[in-house]
Amino acid sequence: MESIAFSLSSPQNFFVALVITFLSFFLALLAVRSLPFKPKSGGSATDLSTSNKNEKLRACCACNCNDVVSGSDSEPLRTPHLNGGTGPDVTEKTAKAITERQTGASMMEQLVPEITTHALSYLDYPSLCRLSMTNSLMRKAANDDNAWKALYHKDFTLEQDGITPVNGWKAYYAATRAIVNVNTEFFNFIRERSLAEMSRLWLNADYVKCVHASGELFSGYNAVIQGWRLAFDWEQGANFQIRDVRARVLTDMAWVTMKTYFEIDIKPFIVTNVFEFHNGRWYLVHHHSSDMNGEVEQPIVQGQ
Repeated sequence: MESIAFSLSSPQNFFVALVITFLSFFLALLAVRSLPFKPKSGGSATDLSTSNKNEKLRACCACNCNDVVSGSDSEPLRTPHLNGGTGPDVTEKTAKAITERQTGASMMEQLVPEITTHALSYLDYPSLCRLSMTNSLMRKAANDDNAWKALYHKDFTLEQDGITPVNGWKAYYAATRAIVNVNTEFFNFIRERSLAEMSRLWLNADYVKCVHASGELFSGYNAVIQGWRLAFDWEQGANFQIRDVRARVLTDMAWVTMKTYFEIDIKPFIVTNVFEFHNGRWYLVHHHSSDMNGEVEQPIVQGQ
């Protein structure tokens, strides 16, 4: 009887053990599902960290909307420091770079025109010409009409402040410089007593005239050259200085007024030379010299 009872109880024990095992597994599954999700070490954790950093970066950019690092030309560009701030030095440099990129102009080109003209006014004629040959920016600045107007007034006279040259002040300066140089050659020929050079300077025409300081008038090319021959043969060499030279240049005519001071005379002589432009060069067509008779000329005031 005992053996029969044992055999009957064995299947029951196995069944009870199976039920308990199943219930334990089920409870364990429920417990696992109720726990919060924890990412495993690996790629998922790295992705989450990168996502968090991106969120923080976007939040930082949103809070500092005025300091955005942008590649657009229409937005301000500021380079942030490692601590999240932007220094004024960095901002100024980047602002200059953005301005030059937007306008295509350097800081030199953005100067007020009056400042550029004032700076160039300290240069002389050769220096301004050399400056125009350095690069395109300097050529543009050196060809500015106001710069040549200021240089003209500095080198020549203020009495033509109100005129507007047809071809601009640079061309007018060049023409005035050329006529002043020819006028200087005229006095060099007198010092050297060079009749040949004086003959080439005068225009071979019947309307040319010459009035010497003695008051004698010579009319026509041959008579004018004869008058200079007599002057060179009779007059002894004398040192003289030319001052207060003023020139007025038109398209094909120019005249120059000046004062000549001789060592033997106290009073200066007033001299007027008139030139005409023929075949690419200037020719003298009229010369007049006379003393001042004690008259005093009024000073010139700019703007009058």
